[in-house]
Amino acid sequence: MDDFLIKFFPKVHERKLQAKENNYCKYDDQFLQLFTSSLYLAALFSSFAASKVCTKFGRKPTILVASIFFLAGAALSASAQNLWMLIIGRILLGFGVGFGNEAVPLFLSEIAPVKYRGAVNILFQLFVTIGIFIANLVNYGTLKLHPNGWRVSLGLAGVPAIILFIGSLIITETPSSLVERGKESAGLKALRKIRGVEQVDSEFEQIVWASKIAQQVKHPYKKLMKKSSMPPLIIGIMLQVFQQFTGINAIMFYAPVLFQTVGFRNDASLLSSVITGLVNVLSTLVSVYAVDKVGRRKLLLQACVQMFISQTAIGAILLAHLHATDSLTKVQAGFVVALVCLFVMSFAWSWGPLGWLIPSETFPLETRTAGFAFAVSSNMLFTFIIAQAFLSMMCHLRASIFFFFAAWIFIMGMFVLFLLPETKNVPIDVMVDRVWKRHPVWKKFMVDDGEVWNNGSSSKPTNLEII
Repeated sequence: MDDFLIKFFPKVHERKLQAKENNYCKYDDQFLQLFTSSLYLAALFSSFAASKVCTKFGRKPTILVASIFFLAGAALSASAQNLWMLIIGRILLGFGVGFGNEAVPLFLSEIAPVKYRGAVNILFQLFVTIGIFIANLVNYGTLKLHPNGWRVSLGLAGVPAIILFIGSLIITETPSSLVERGKESAGLKALRKIRGVEQVDSEFEQIVWASKIAQQVKHPYKKLMKKSSMPPLIIGIMLQVFQQFTGINAIMFYAPVLFQTVGFRNDASLLSSVITGLVNVLSTLVSVYAVDKVGRRKLLLQACVQMFISQTAIGAILLAHLHATDSLTKVQAGFVVALVCLFVMSFAWSWGPLGWLIPSETFPLETRTAGFAFAVSSNMLFTFIIAQAFLSMMCHLRASIFFFFAAWIFIMGMFVLFLLPETKNVPIDVMVDRVWKRHPVWKKFMVDDGEVWNNGSSSKPTNLEII
């Protein structure tokens, strides 16, 4: 929005007004990128604190803390009088992201029945995409509210924060978290409430058993560094790295900038962002339906093919037809929007939701919050890197930036093909025996680390093993 640029980034606005300014470089500004990326840098550091809070106090209070950070960040962003107020507001929002992204996927994985765990967990990503879509609608609707449309846009982030705050007071704590903190009777009551039936003894015994094993781990981060913990840790981290190197956040964060680069006006570029946001939501619904039927691996591999073709085609069109000081024809620009939609579509039913689902279901209870903290922080680190670097990369690489992302998509396809096991319909507490010990590569890591428990065996431990 021009009003926003004039107040906080006047140099960028001046470059934008120069008709012959390089298409690829007119938004290249480190502070403009810092406005976006600072949120994720804050989330990176806060995710480890969130892990501690999640373990000690539970999932429910962690979500409550996240909502408070969101409210504070939205209020400060909307009332910002200078750039640093704006950045601090973004940092507070980042703390909210760190706490929310740590607690919510764990919460969903722990309350969901095994056969619906994938679909329930993907609701997290589904509502993220709905949030993106609503944010694009808000931006489009406030574009012509001069001079404070941007304040309305940023301030309305407080609405979902209020909903999250109220929700965090209403939801039931997960049985796993209650049992983990020594509240077995409350855990049994919570499980009966969540399942809606009285007969939950078998499932509850599994939770109690897993909790007893977990309690023997006094230093989960140390346990996480052992050889037997490497498979879920490596996969959890690499999925987050690959998720960002698809280029999705570069496209979603800077969609208006990208569409203006190829020749759209301000309002048309924001409308195009609304279209891609709608595609994002609808395609995530495909994943909710397919993840527990088709499986994780097939969705990821199919998406790699579709994303690779889309990114390569976008790069080819821009390389051939968009130079420093001209623009695409309407037909060419329409093709770019269509290809972006195809790219977003495939990401939304695969790497978007599964990047969060798979780490949340592969760590055993004793290292679950610590391991997921590594996954969340890895996501935030590489989101920060891409957000901070994208506009500068676009300036220097021009159309080749899409070939850069396409190369990464090829690499991640190979990773899934050879290193990612299928986890569909596998209970979390028996993941070691049914998944890691049977995988041709990861079974080599499943050795005795000198621990006294059976590391996730599907059989219950004896009294001697517990002792």
